[in-house]
Amino acid sequence: MNAPIVMPSKGDTLGQLFDVRKPIIGVVHLAALPGAPRYDGTPVREIYAKGVADAKTLTQGGVDGIMIENAGDMPFSRPEDIGMETVACLTSACEEIRTAVETPIGICCVANGAIPGLAVAKAVGAKWVRVNQWANAYVANEGILNGAAAKALRYRATIGAADVKILADVHVKFGAHAITADRTITEQATDAEWFDADVLIATGQRTGSPTQPEEVDQVRAGTHLPVIVGSGLNPEQIPKLMDVADGAIVGQWLKKDSLWWNPVDAGRVERLMTAMREARRQ
Repeated sequence: MNAPIVMPSKGDTLGQLFDVRKPIIGVVHLAALPGAPRYDGTPVREIYAKGVADAKTLTQGGVDGIMIENAGDMPFSRPEDIGMETVACLTSACEEIRTAVETPIGICCVANGAIPGLAVAKAVGAKWVRVNQWANAYVANEGILNGAAAKALRYRATIGAADVKILADVHVKFGAHAITADRTITEQATDAEWFDADVLIATGQRTGSPTQPEEVDQVRAGTHLPVIVGSGLNPEQIPKLMDVADGAIVGQWLKKDSLWWNPVDAGRVERLMTAMREARRQ
């Protein structure tokens, strides 16, 4: 296997974001926001308050970062169709959470809303955005989604948000990869680094589905960037996954009954972080 193309070093990006080895990022899944088909008229302050409650539970349980996502806005709009109302409400929710906890926050605006996510991050002082399709293209539930890197990085430069890091999925979950089927995950990881991502994410097939250590290895073989797990981590999987990964994003497992739309379960957070602290001592 050919070695990945050598890129200028970005330094320890995860170390710049977090003050701990192998950070765990918990997820706040917001309920449907105004403009989304499933929005039921709930006052937005109630939606924000539930997000704040989840963020406090995650913080008290010891997670190292919190990512806020408009997860309830299904079916998700294509990036070019994400409305001003979504950006406005996501910004307000993130500001409420940022002022309620000291844990670093990041943004995931779905589907593949790199530019809206960067706008929110700049407004609220978030440290990163997650972008599911950063380079190349794939057939998502929303149709064919193109990599966001070129436009997003130009937009980031325009608004002076160079300090907002890009956490980019490789071989993103959901949808089909027929467009890039002739290219390995390792090659796609190199593409994401070449297109100036800061951290790469190895993820499973669907929300909550386990990421396999082999996938982490395939991503790492194509990059010099940190590689984190993006789906399916639980306490039992920590030993094998944290042996190969640099950290993880954990969402669904931390919720009551492992349902992402439920509140964060404090007991589950404690279990996961206890196992994580043990893994860090290895």
